[in-house]
Amino acid sequence: MSQATRYVLFAIWVAALAATPLWADNYTVRLAIIIAMYSALALSWNFIGGFVGYPSFSTAAFFGLGCYAGALTQKAGLPMVGAWVFATLFVGAFAAVLGVIILRLRGHYFAIASFAIVEVVRLVISSWGDLTGGGDGLNVPLVTGGPDAVAQTFLAVMIVIMLTVFAVTVFVDRNRLGFGLRCIKQNENAADMVGVDTTRYKVIAYTLSAMFCGTVGAAYASWTGYIDPSDSFSVLMTVKVPVMCLLGGAGTVFGPIVGTTAFLLLEEFFWARFLEYNRAILGAVIVILIFFLPGGLLRISYRDMVKRLTGRVSQGAAP
Repeated sequence: MSQATRYVLFAIWVAALAATPLWADNYTVRLAIIIAMYSALALSWNFIGGFVGYPSFSTAAFFGLGCYAGALTQKAGLPMVGAWVFATLFVGAFAAVLGVIILRLRGHYFAIASFAIVEVVRLVISSWGDLTGGGDGLNVPLVTGGPDAVAQTFLAVMIVIMLTVFAVTVFVDRNRLGFGLRCIKQNENAADMVGVDTTRYKVIAYTLSAMFCGTVGAAYASWTGYIDPSDSFSVLMTVKVPVMCLLGGAGTVFGPIVGTTAFLLLEEFFWARFLEYNRAILGAVIVILIFFLPGGLLRISYRDMVKRLTGRVSQGAAP
């Protein structure tokens, strides 16, 4: 499939999401909001996990910080959009400082450290009860208008955020930064030897990944009207977002969007039909897809599938 065709299909997909309120019920509109939101999160994770190849599990930490930064500044009197901008800058600055420290680690050590950040930030927010409400959570000023108007507003907001992250992804992909990040992914030591400032490039990728998660978190807080540590710093989100990106094709421009849409539609399908076993079935399907499609859905072809399947069969049949 040519690149131009992919852009056309992407435009059709965005238009279909945006037009959901014109023909669908509130449940479907909410699903469209979730798809746009998680697409933005997967695109954000792609900067550090896809382009650089660093297995980051700190998405929920930056999402949760964005929730609380946006909610607290709104309660302090800052307009809603201004609170989102503040949350984006705050989370980006936090990630830049943190990245200088944590990005000295590699592989499993980085993955464990990034996962620990989620728990550390969650515990800090939970214990800071006078400001954040602790375990009781925090109410956020509600958006005026009925449920339909609010849903339409935040569908447009999530789509705009997603398109912004997508535009930055395209820019990085075609820029020297993207080339440097891919060099680091291939061989970090060799990239450093040929003059790539690996530390600076990794910090930039980590900051980009975090700041857009903060934007999504701030918008999510305004949408729901209430946040608490268990929801804002969900471990499930930390796992789901990388899986979505890997499912579509990490390190590609359109992979995170394809993976997110496929994941959420599969999740809805199994949730509706197999309520008790939907997590187990969905997990098994994802493992099978990733096992046979390590490059993601975007890189699938009939010839590759046949070759991979026949190769595994012949290996299994060999004495």
